[in-house]
Amino acid sequence: MYKVLVLPGDGVGPEIMSEARKVLTKVAQMAHLVFETKEAFVGGASIDQIGAPISDEVLREAKASDAVLLGAVGGPKWDQLDYSLRPEQALLRLRKELELYANLRPATVDPSLVDASTLKREVVEGVDLLVVRELTGGIYFGKPKGIEKGNDGAERGVNTEVYSTGEIERIARKAFEFARKRKRKVTSVDKANILESSVLWRKVVTQVSKRFPDVSLTHLYVDNCAMQLIRDPKQFDVIVTTNLFGDILSDEAAMLTGSIGMLPSASLGDRYALYEPVHGSAPDIAGKNQANPIATILSVAMMLQYTFQLHDLALAVEGAVRQVLKEGYRTLDLVSSGGNSVSCSQMGDVIVERIKH
Repeated sequence: MYKVLVLPGDGVGPEIMSEARKVLTKVAQMAHLVFETKEAFVGGASIDQIGAPISDEVLREAKASDAVLLGAVGGPKWDQLDYSLRPEQALLRLRKELELYANLRPATVDPSLVDASTLKREVVEGVDLLVVRELTGGIYFGKPKGIEKGNDGAERGVNTEVYSTGEIERIARKAFEFARKRKRKVTSVDKANILESSVLWRKVVTQVSKRFPDVSLTHLYVDNCAMQLIRDPKQFDVIVTTNLFGDILSDEAAMLTGSIGMLPSASLGDRYALYEPVHGSAPDIAGKNQANPIATILSVAMMLQYTFQLHDLALAVEGAVRQVLKEGYRTLDLVSSGGNSVSCSQMGDVIVERIKH
C-alpha cells in the first residue's frame, strides 16, 4: 500500500488532479496495487477555508505520506493579501519543512509536438534536458528579507542570496547522479562574475565534479545560458543551478516544448517527495474543462519512478501520453500544432485507455 497526499489547490488544479487520479487508479488496477489517497486544501483554497495558505495538519499529513501530489496554487483573488498570507507561501513552507532541496524539471520535445514550439523545427527537434534546481536555499529563503521604511518615509525592499557549502554540495551531487543515467553532461549555471554566492557555487560544484570523472562539467553564466537555451538547446543534458535562476530557466526550457502544460516536476529530499506540474493555476480557464492535464499525469509518472520505484508503470504512463499525442489529440494549448481538439477530461480518458502494462 502506498500513501499519497493529494492537494488539488486552486484554478485548474482540481480539474487536472481529477485526470491524474484516473491514471493512478488505472495503474493500481493493472499492477494489483493500492494507492491510499487523502485529499486536503492548500493555497488559496486553504485561505478561503481557514485563513492560511497551509495548515499544520496538512503538513503532518504530508510527512505521514509516501509522496505528495500537488495541482497548482494562486490566482488574482488572493493577490491583495499580505505577502505572508499568499497562496504561494504554502509551496515555500512545504519545500522547507519537507526539506525538498532538489527540484527536477525535465523538458523533452515530443516528436508529435515539434511544430507546436515557437522555435524552428531544426532547433527544438530532439531536445531532451533536465533542469536540477536547488529549492530550499538562495534568495527565496535568505535573511535578512522584507520591506523596511526609513525615517524619510521611503520604503526599501531587501532579499538576500545565501548559499552554504553543504547546500551546494548536495544539489550538485544529485545533478551528477542524474547525469550518469543520461548523457553524462552537467552544465552548472551561476553569475560568478558578479555575485560572491556564485563564486562559492562554482567552486563547490567543481569540487563535487571530481567525484564523477565519467561526467563532463561546463560552467555558464545565467545570461549566456538563457541565450543558449534559445540558440542551441540540444547542447544541454543536465542543468544545475540556484533557486532563482532555476525558477526562470526551467520556465524558459518548458516553452521549447510548445506548451508549459506539458511539463511535470519532482521536488525531492532525502526522505520526502512532492510532484506537481510546472504550470500555474491558469485562473482564466479554470472550471472550463480546457486545461491540459498532461503535465500532472507525467508528474504521476515521475512519482511512480522516483518514489515508488515502479519503473515499468512509469514507462507505461509516459508511453500512453506519447501515443495519444501521436494520434493527434490536443487540448486548447496545443491546437496550433493541428489534430483533434479535446477537453481536459477527454484527454485524461484517452490516456487512461492507452496505458498498457
